[in-house]
Amino acid sequence: MISGSFGVGKTTFVGSASQIPPLRMEERITQASAGVDDLERTPRKTTTTVGMDFGRLHLSDALVLYLFGTPGQGRFRPMWAGLTEGALGALVLVDTRNLEASHEILELHEEQGTPYAVAINLFDGAPYYQLDEIRQALDLDPHTPLTTCDAREGTSSVLALITLCEYLSELHAPVLEPRP
Repeated sequence: MISGSFGVGKTTFVGSASQIPPLRMEERITQASAGVDDLERTPRKTTTTVGMDFGRLHLSDALVLYLFGTPGQGRFRPMWAGLTEGALGALVLVDTRNLEASHEILELHEEQGTPYAVAINLFDGAPYYQLDEIRQALDLDPHTPLTTCDAREGTSSVLALITLCEYLSELHAPVLEPRP
């Protein structure tokens, strides 16, 4: 899963990382969303995901990732149960211009028991913070992977996904018992 708050770059991320044309379920933002969707930080945003985004990425012959980008607004929370079912993990995109908005998404993953890594999406002109400052601000567990990416750049997005995959591999690695 690729998740994060409203306007954090999930659709862009899935599009840049996918090796197939991504499936996008977007609608134009209308006056009906005024007061519901906070467009203050994203004044040029004209569409929003109302279902999910889907893409596919072959990391190797043995590893294919199916990328499901989630909607970021709280009103789509009921969809999360279906999207998280069977998910091995999630990459949570974060925007330093609005770190506070990330808390709800992180809590959702913790409630669902979905392991996650966090990637700071590097928006032009966004404030820069050291990763330890962001880890502290988001109250992340010391073992939760934290990286940066530019969701517009395919290589950068893939590297963030590799960070997630390495973490998931460690979590699911078989524990070898020492021989007697």
